[in-house]
Amino acid sequence: MLFGDHSAEAIAAAEAAKNAVRSTANFNWTFIALLALVIVGVWIPQWKKKNYNAMAAAAALYGVHWLYEIANAVICHFKGYALWHVSPESTSFILLVGVSWELSMMFSIAGFMSVGLLPEDKNKKILGINNRVLFAIGSALFFSVFEIFLASTPAFIWVYKWWGALPVFVTTYIPFFLAANLTYDAPRKTQKKFLAILWGLVAILLAVLIPLGII
Repeated sequence: MLFGDHSAEAIAAAEAAKNAVRSTANFNWTFIALLALVIVGVWIPQWKKKNYNAMAAAAALYGVHWLYEIANAVICHFKGYALWHVSPESTSFILLVGVSWELSMMFSIAGFMSVGLLPEDKNKKILGINNRVLFAIGSALFFSVFEIFLASTPAFIWVYKWWGALPVFVTTYIPFFLAANLTYDAPRKTQKKFLAILWGLVAILLAVLIPLGII
């Protein structure tokens, strides 16, 4: 599926997703197991290796992901439907209308994958393009193509006919991976400042918009 489906079936699925946000009806213990695997299997080893640049990159991608998910939920509140929804049947817990617990945990470590592929020389050009930018585009393309498959399953729902693989590639995934790759090479002071602003904004938006019932 390259673009959204505004059929009655897709609309019904989107409505079900909206009604299931933060419902515990499908909760199961994989929630805890996945969290433990992410922390113990990925973040703690990176911390022990003092791989702080990679950790900063991963935190940057994850923070940008949260801003996008908040924006997606705000769109849902004011327009009736989000750009993307996750179905309640596919997850143990829906955090916001477009992100399940499993997806969120994946994005919490996606930055490590992104910077793990980078050449050591940050100034090296490939096909005339800086490798940090080119690898961000490549990672974004991979995720966008995979999202085509997800949108063809009951787990992931696009309802707007103008939204699809190309818009998500350009407007969503490229910024995700650029945030990771550029943060990776930034001076430590810049990393700290950027992450403090990014995650501070995420925290404020969540603290304000959830009690208001907007997201």
